[in-house]
Amino acid sequence: MLNEKPLDKITVKDLVAECEINRNTFYYHYQDIYALIKEIFQTELERVIGDYNDTLSWEDSFLEATKFAMENKKAIYHVYNSVQRDVLEEYLYGVAGNIMMRYVERASRSFPASQRDQKLIATFYQSALTCMVMNWISSGMKQDPEMIIGRIGELFDGNIAMSLQRSVERPDTRESLNSKQPLKADMQVD
Repeated sequence: MLNEKPLDKITVKDLVAECEINRNTFYYHYQDIYALIKEIFQTELERVIGDYNDTLSWEDSFLEATKFAMENKKAIYHVYNSVQRDVLEEYLYGVAGNIMMRYVERASRSFPASQRDQKLIATFYQSALTCMVMNWISSGMKQDPEMIIGRIGELFDGNIAMSLQRSVERPDTRESLNSKQPLKADMQVD
């Protein structure tokens, strides 16, 4: 239905008629339509995480994850333009975070960077990718995601490895002090 009309135009009555179930069955499983939307995105996130392949580049992994958006362009756009935009953003942030953390961990085999720096690097790319995709959606998803992600990969090729290498060469002196409390100026990445 989301591929046909905006989220705010879909009612529980529409859903139960389409699925040929009674209203009580719907409410037995979901508090409201928004809970259903959240479950759809959570299920897709789990699928993307389960399908992750260590042999793929972060670009290929991210493109694989965008297939859901490409196959459901109107639905994604309708969710983006609804009060449930945050559910879409959480989904994208989760996909980007999972892909980037796994990629950074794999790249860390060559450069044994601290866990803290690995998380910081992954979070940086996670945030950038999420913002890029949200901007792509807001512009109507007209550009080819393969071209965009591919170009980002070309422009930033080697940056993650260089960041990890710098982490090893220039360790954070605050970590070596065995301080359990982060300095006030530290950004929280957890």
